[in-house]
Amino acid sequence: MEIQENDDSEEFLESIKVDLFPDKVYVFTPNGDIKRLPKGSTCVDFAYAVHTGVGNRCVAAKVDRRLVPLRTQLRNGQTVEVITARGATPNPSWVNFVVTAKARTAIRQFLKTMRRTEAEDLGRRLLDHALGEFQTSVRKLGKKRFSELLGELGVDSTKTLFAQIGLGERLAPLIAKRAAVPEGGHTSSAEADTPLDIIGTEGLVVSYARCCFPLPGDPIIGYLSAGRGIVVHRDDCGNLAQYRKQPEKWISVDWSESIDRAFTVEIRVEVINRVGVLAAVTSQISDLQTNIESVSIDERDGDSSTITFQIHVKSRHHLGKVLRSLMSMPEVLHASRKAA
Repeated sequence: MEIQENDDSEEFLESIKVDLFPDKVYVFTPNGDIKRLPKGSTCVDFAYAVHTGVGNRCVAAKVDRRLVPLRTQLRNGQTVEVITARGATPNPSWVNFVVTAKARTAIRQFLKTMRRTEAEDLGRRLLDHALGEFQTSVRKLGKKRFSELLGELGVDSTKTLFAQIGLGERLAPLIAKRAAVPEGGHTSSAEADTPLDIIGTEGLVVSYARCCFPLPGDPIIGYLSAGRGIVVHRDDCGNLAQYRKQPEKWISVDWSESIDRAFTVEIRVEVINRVGVLAAVTSQISDLQTNIESVSIDERDGDSSTITFQIHVKSRHHLGKVLRSLMSMPEVLHASRKAA
């Protein structure tokens, strides 16, 4: 898209900034149109000021023809171009830096809608899984039984019921017991013991506990948290003891064989104190196509320090490659995964 220059823009902007709205910032679209935004506005605020659809689909931005991060704050006289992509969606982290009410409202509304859709899908899976104990399924129950069930529960639609289950507001095993009428009270223990597959694409209604950072390959267990859906923990997580008093909220889960995404894990690397050691360790991690989310350093004594990394890996095997690579470095005394 061609960016038009405006030789008088700076002088014009300075005059209106002082005389009319000193708490605003004035920027240009690529076509030369002026957008007035609150001071501190970012590229994302600009995108939503152009159109809600542009904001929802923006993936990058150029300021004065140069690519900049979307959180970049804008200054008077700049020309801003938003780059969009079909299928792109708002990032939940945007709400932490946008300043305009329009941007904040649009992002939250989109995420709320997306979360409900994901919750409905998960809720249906959870109820199907729970109904397996009674040798039936959502499909086999039929519309008539579902209509009766909705009336008993005071819920207006099956989608609402699924969303409530997916968000942990209702427990699938209790709903399944109420919905199903097993012949002679018989249940299939084989079906009941079958874990729910975690496929990694459930979105906002399945999260991974930051206390133990579960990875594909780890034995895991799911906790139904009201408003959050399923929170996946390693089954040896030290924080599980406080939840043991609510066994009805635990659900058996396992990793899908087809899972293909990166997960956050925390590792601790003990290194010899020497110039450039952090850069060397960081480079070693990056060379294995591993993204680093955060770094913190805890100096223990004058000779060594412990560096804590949160990195993105796809599996325990991938993590093992990273740790073995780090242990091969002469500067590294020890490298390990954070204990559960």
